[in-house]
Formats: sequence, structure tokens, C-alpha cells
Amino acid sequence: MRPSKLIALALAATSLAGCSLAPVYHQPAVPTAASFKEVPGWQPAGTAVPPAGKWWQAFDDPTLSALEDRIEGANPSLAAAAARYAQARAQARVARADLFPEVDAQAGYGRSRESANRPFSPGTTQTFNDAAVGASLSYELDLFGRIANSVRAATAEAHASGSDLAAVRLGLQAQLATSYFDMRGLDARIVLLRQTVDAFGRASALTNDRHQGGVASGIDVSRADAQLASARSELDAVLADRANLEHAIAILLGESPSSFALAVADTNLAPPAIPAGLPSTLLERRPDIAAAERRVYAANARIGVARAAFFPTISLGAAGGYEATQGHNLLSASSGFWALGPIGAALTLFDGGARSAQVKISRAQFDEAAANYRSTVLTAFREVEDDIALGRQLAAQEQDQQHAVTAAERTRDLALIRYRDGASDYLEVVTAQTAALDAERTLLQIHARRLDVAADLVRALGGAF
Repeated sequence: MRPSKLIALALAATSLAGCSLAPVYHQPAVPTAASFKEVPGWQPAGTAVPPAGKWWQAFDDPTLSALEDRIEGANPSLAAAAARYAQARAQARVARADLFPEVDAQAGYGRSRESANRPFSPGTTQTFNDAAVGASLSYELDLFGRIANSVRAATAEAHASGSDLAAVRLGLQAQLATSYFDMRGLDARIVLLRQTVDAFGRASALTNDRHQGGVASGIDVSRADAQLASARSELDAVLADRANLEHAIAILLGESPSSFALAVADTNLAPPAIPAGLPSTLLERRPDIAAAERRVYAANARIGVARAAFFPTISLGAAGGYEATQGHNLLSASSGFWALGPIGAALTLFDGGARSAQVKISRAQFDEAAANYRSTVLTAFREVEDDIALGRQLAAQEQDQQHAVTAAERTRDLALIRYRDGASDYLEVVTAQTAALDAERTLLQIHARRLDVAADLVRALGGAF
């Protein structure tokens, strides 16, 4: 059989390949509502959702935007995820290589002397050279889809790893935004507490003056001093918390906390309106959902790999080259040699049930991946509903708290006037000032939490904005 006929036979056999023993793949079904329950009103099917992008720009904070732009090339966790993605892509190429023949080249040279006492032809001694150069080919016919399904599984795993990378990136972006908003919330509290310390200092000085004039008691002085010291203590605690958040942001950016600093600023950011879109579009936008679905597909393909073990493995081989005892005529036509084959088939007849068990393992792994996919989808729906509901309630809470702050500040001012006029003691002032500070602190915390929820809603929506 000539080499051309062997190649034709291989191509014909390859044309028969592609028979897949994997089950027909169907994406696991998950109940999907027509709209999010917590979204007021309704949205018709086909509503356009803005594409993913630099969603943090909607918060209109140049400092935040600059920090987010730095996270891509500096965060070590993101770099590790990118390395895992590169590994998965390379592994897919390794699996795909089995679809092609393996060609090896050999070259050798040796000098040998035969024994005069050798069997069959004793009595003479020969010394000779042996030079050879050639190539060999081996190829497995994928008649039952073992290789093709392995390639499908590895490719799906690479796609899943790519989605994992996108999920890590989105999660880090949201984490950075949340840490930044928390830090700015503490900045607002620092500004408030510094103003409070100044106000309490003036009130303490007034109380001491009144005490020296015989109008106020020593108890009033002690109350004023205690209130001032308490405000200073709270300011120290907030500064410590703010330093911790600044250090956390530095780590997210891949920097040492020692070389990173952000100045205190009362930015007064406002959370933007975020369109939630439709639940069905969430399945397309969330990278963790995409990763889970690809792993279901990979598990389905591995069932085909396990089933293929019940069928024979068929391989082709060929070799050719030149061999001669004299180097000058090595590449002459008379020195050429070739070999077709072997054409081999191997089939395991008995393995104690190992192949059947492997099929069951593959099916169970598919069921596990499908369950994980459904859990990921349901968790995504819950996160969006939670953030929408929480954002709406926090907006209402902030309005109510603003009214409480206005009333508490008015009460504080009236109490101080009454104290100056001698109509009340300092306890009334302390009570009013404490209530006003509590109301203002709560308002700032609610506002910071609204920003956190807005950032988390973007993450829950898959980064689309």
C-alpha cells in the first residue's frame, strides 16, 4: 500500500469521525419571571438594557473613576484570575492537538562490530557504520467522539474560566467602589465631628464662663466637658476606621498602604438611577451565570468521553526515511525505506465495572453542575431583588431621616438659647445636642449605604448600566 493510499484511508476514516456519544445538550431550565417584583410598574419584553462599560462613571466622581481605571493592571487577585484563564485556554489547545496526527523526526548514527561467535553465521567478524534519518506518524481515529468531546469540554472550561475572570473583575470593581463610598461616608462623619467638637468646645467655654460668674453649676461644667471629650473620642475612632478603609483600597490597587493616601473630602455623592432591565437579560449579563452554564456543557461532553471507553480505540501509523552504512549515499533513492502501519485497534473486554462507574460519575457531575447553575441563577435573581428593594427603602428612609435631622437641629438651637437665657439647665442642652448628633450621624450612614447598594446592584446586574 502506497503512502498516498494510507493518507486517503486516514481521511476517509476521519470523515466518519464526529459520532458523539454525549447526550444532546439542553441548557438547564430555571423559572424566570417576566419582570423583577421589586421594580415599580412593569417593563415589556425586549426593553433595551445599556451595555456594560465603565459603570462607575455614573457616580460622577473623578477620584473614583481614576481608582477604577487603575485596578485592571494592578490588582493581584485579578492577575491570578487572568493566569487561570490563560491556563484554561492552553489546556483547551492541548486537548485540540489530539485531533491532528503526531509527527516525529529521528536521526541517528552508530558504528558496530559483530561477534565472530555469534549464532547462525559464526566465524567472521564485521565492523560497519549505520546512519539513519526519518520520520514517523501516529494518529488516533476519533470514530466515537472521545477526542471531540474532550475538546468540547476543555473549550467550555476555558470559556467558563474567561467568565470567572470577568466575574472577579466585576467583583473587585464593586468592592473598590463600596470601599470608596464607605470611606467618603466616614469623611462626611469626620467633617461633622470636627464641626461638633468645635461647637461643643464653644459650649464648654460658655459653661465655664457662666460657672465662674456663679450662674452655672459644677455639674453643668462636667457635663459639657464630658460631651466634648466623647465627641473627640468618636472622631479618633472614625479616623482609625477611615485609615483601615484607605489601606484596603491600596491593596485592591496592588499598592503598599504605606505609599497610598487619599485626602479627606466631603464629596456629597448621589446614587444614580440604575435600570434593572428584565430577569431574562440577567442570564446573559452575569459572568458567574455564564461560567456555570459552560461548566454544565463541559460536564455533558464528558459523559460522551466516558461512554466512548466502551468502544475500540483505532490508531494509524506510518514511518519513512533513509538508512545507509556510508554517509555519502544516505540520501540516495536506494537508501530509502518506508513502512505503513501498524493499524491497530484496542478494546478493553473486562475492567470490573470501572467504565460503567465512570459513566455514572460523569452523569452525577453533570447533575451537580446543572444544580449549581440553577442555584447561581436563583441567587442572582435574589441579589437583584434585594438591592432594588433595599435601595428604594433607603431612599425613603433618607428623606424621613432628613426631617428628623432638621427637627433635632432646631431643638438643639432652642435648647442652647434657653440655657443662655437661664430658662433651663445644661442637661437639656446636652440631651438636645446628643440627639442632633445622633440624627446627623444616622443620616450620613444611610446615605453611604445607598451608595453601597447602588454599586452592589450594578454588580448583581452583571456590570450592565
